[in-house]
Amino acid sequence: MDPAGASAQTARADGSYSLRRNHTGQDTIDEITPRAAHLRWRYLGLVFLGGTAGTALREALSLVLPDGRLPLTTLGINLLGALLLGLLLEALVRSGYDAGGRRSLRLLLGTGLLGGFTTYSALATDSALLLHGGEVGLALTYALGTVLLGGVATGLGIVLGAALHRHPGANG
Repeated sequence: MDPAGASAQTARADGSYSLRRNHTGQDTIDEITPRAAHLRWRYLGLVFLGGTAGTALREALSLVLPDGRLPLTTLGINLLGALLLGLLLEALVRSGYDAGGRRSLRLLLGTGLLGGFTTYSALATDSALLLHGGEVGLALTYALGTVLLGGVATGLGIVLGAALHRHPGANG
């Protein structure tokens, strides 16, 4: 038996919890609180699967299109990923709440695939290698240019996502 004022939690198969009444009948909570998305195995699996595929795709492109003095492949990968992420997230936002299939798509394709495809670590490493080689101006241009152009690419993706997923009856 629970001590006075204590509540017991019952775990459910879907990962949610239901709080039961204590023996005094106080602190009653009848609603079910779902487990946070980052604690659900299904969602973790989607991110892992997408991340694995995105990383493999980035590596394949890096092998097919090796970088020269300037890491243009990494730059292209990061800019393409930023554009696609902006497009994906805008399309998902315009199609409804972040729940069910939309949440699964966001986690699989956005967090997983595009998160694994793009690479901040390669940007940092490439910039450090340029600095180490005495290419200070090139390193700064590459690093800052990637970040700024990434913002532009994301904005363009958002504009494309909005144009492709207009609400029915919207003027334009």
